[in-house]
Formats: sequence, structure tokens, C-alpha cells
Amino acid sequence: MDIFEKCQQFRIADDIKDAGLYPYFRTISSGQDPVVVIDGEPVVMLGSNNYLGLTSHPEVKRAAQDAIAKYGTGCAGSRFLNGTLDIHIQLEEKLAEFMHKPAALTFSTGFQVNLGVISCLVERGDIVYLDKLDHACIIDGARLGFGSVVKFHHNDMQDLRKRLELHDSKKAALVVVDGVFSMEGDIVNLPELVEVAEKHRCRVMVDDAHGIGVLGAHGRGTAEHFGLEDRVDLIMGTFSKSLASVGGFIAGEERVINWIKHNARSLIFSAAPPPASVAAVLKAIEIIEREPERRERLWENTMFMAGGLRSLGFDTGDSASPVIPVLVREDQLAFVMCKRLQEEGVFVNPIVSPAVPPGGAVMRTSYMATHTREHLERALTAFAKVGRELGIIQ
Repeated sequence: MDIFEKCQQFRIADDIKDAGLYPYFRTISSGQDPVVVIDGEPVVMLGSNNYLGLTSHPEVKRAAQDAIAKYGTGCAGSRFLNGTLDIHIQLEEKLAEFMHKPAALTFSTGFQVNLGVISCLVERGDIVYLDKLDHACIIDGARLGFGSVVKFHHNDMQDLRKRLELHDSKKAALVVVDGVFSMEGDIVNLPELVEVAEKHRCRVMVDDAHGIGVLGAHGRGTAEHFGLEDRVDLIMGTFSKSLASVGGFIAGEERVINWIKHNARSLIFSAAPPPASVAAVLKAIEIIEREPERRERLWENTMFMAGGLRSLGFDTGDSASPVIPVLVREDQLAFVMCKRLQEEGVFVNPIVSPAVPPGGAVMRTSYMATHTREHLERALTAFAKVGRELGIIQ
């Protein structure tokens, strides 16, 4: 048996391409702005996680350029050995201050945060409890650990309660959830989750990739949104969404961060985040703190689009964030709708099984503070036209 045989037999992507409906790896020849350029044509971007519109902010770009001029383009090694720069330490101190936690640690990607943190904390004999719709990197981090993995129904605290009641109190346990679920756009029921976890002496970790910069009075995410910052043990965040760069971090108690720093393989054996990325995040945090109006505009845009899509007759599920899914159900229909929307000047992301359950395909849309009302009205016009054309709405 040839290990490459499965590669030769893999035809799904080819079939979609042959049908002219392939929606992946689309090439953008402009910045991640409210309008991007694809194949020379301007398209309203409703598929980016650049929630606060900081990726193209002139101060953020200038900070990155200055860092390259001082430090060069890379660190030539891991944080553990030769790759730690003074700006890495500055960023970690700033993140700890911003997140209201004693300490923080940066990684080269958000995916690597969850791989490293969960796998090094959940050892043999330990248990990690996961929401069934947790992000793939949470699931993979749990798989890499030597503990047991238990999944509970999505955002169902009664199911979590039942599973924790079966928990062996002699075993250490961690509950890991998304703050904002990246495909569904709904927010974790954190108050009840924390209450249940504390009753059963389980630690809580929140992946707030889509919550930081978006939720909370100061943009600190889901825990701040619910007033539970002192009851969430670990908060994970990424730099590739609101923070306008690439990388990720974990924030928590100092001794816990110290353990992760010396045991997370995805940190120890990966190159350090490059200087430009680090400097961009530092500047992005500064802007978030001084310009709360960006978050206000983001929520104005979110509410406008949520109301507009629902008034047209689209099913947007339980979304309560700038991630708004539009239910289309069938995978093939999702590919067709994605193509038609792009032809009408709107970029969206089709999400099909297995990323969602069979029969649950959606158009994933997401919004920015820098979208204008004109951009959003153009998008709603396109959704109305294509939705009626395909029989999704009347």
C-alpha cells in the first residue's frame, strides 16, 4: 500500500474546480481593507477577521517598518534559545497589563498557543473538557496531551454539568472553550460555565481569538464582557484578528505561565515571532486603548447587518458577535452562492461539512469597524438578489 494512494484518489477539490465553484485560496492583490481587489475587480470584503480595521492603519504599518529597520526581518531562532528580543518582553508585559492578568507569553501563531498550552498542561491522568464546536487547534492540543478528552454539547451547560458530575475528583481537570465561536458567531455561556467548573474544582481556559478587541468595555474579550476576568484562569488570544498581525498569546497566573514557558513544545521548538509582527501588535493595543470608538463602530455595523440580513429572511442562527453566519444548508448551494456573491461584488466564506454538521452549510460573514454604510448596503443588495435567485429567501 502506497502512503500517497489517498492523495491520488482525493478528487473533491478537483471536482469543485471543474464545476467552476472552487472558493478557496482566492488571491487578493490589496490590503485587508473593507474593499479588496480580486482578479482586478473591487469586492466588498465580508470574510476578514480584521475587526477593528487596524491591519492597514498607518501607525501600525510604520511601527512594523521601524522594527524591521532596527531588528531585521526575523529572530533566527526560538524564544527559548537566541530568539527573545526586548520587544517580545515589552509585548508580554503590555499584554498582561491589558488583559488584567499577572503574566503573558507570546507564540508564533494562535494555533501554536493552543497546541502548546493544552498539551503541556493536560498530562496522563488529567481530563480536559471541550465544547463539541471548539476550534480545531483546541481539539488538536487536547489530542497531543496524554490526558482524557471529554466533549459536551455545544454551549450546553446542563450537559457539561452532567459530565462533570461523573468526574473523578482525584483527577485534575481543565475546561477549554471558545469565547466567540468562530463559525457560529455565538458567545459562550461563560457565567454558568464558570459556576459549574468551580463547583467541580476544574480550571477554565477561554480561547478568545474572536473576542479580544471586540467584546468588553475595554476590548479585553469575553471574560470582561461578563465581568468574570478574575474567575477565568487562562485567556488565549491571537494577533491575526483585532490585533492586526500574526501570532498569539496566553495570559494567566505567573507560575502557570512559567510552566508553559518551559514545557510547551510549540513554543520551545518554533522560531520566535518576527520583530515586525511584535511591533505591530504593540501599536495595535495602543490604538485600541485610545480609540474605543472603533469598537463602537464595529458594533454599529454588526447590528446593521444582522438586522438587515434577518429582515431579508435569512437565518443567521444564534450569532451575537461580528461573525454572522447565513444558513444555506446544502454544501453545493454554499459554493454556488459564494461564487454568485463574488460576481455581485461581495466576498464571503462558504463553510461546509465537516467544518459544520452535514446539512448545516453557511455563508460566514464578518465585519469591520472601517466598513461604511455604503459598503454594507451594497452587500445587502447583493445578498437579496442572490438569495432570491437561489431560492434561499422569498
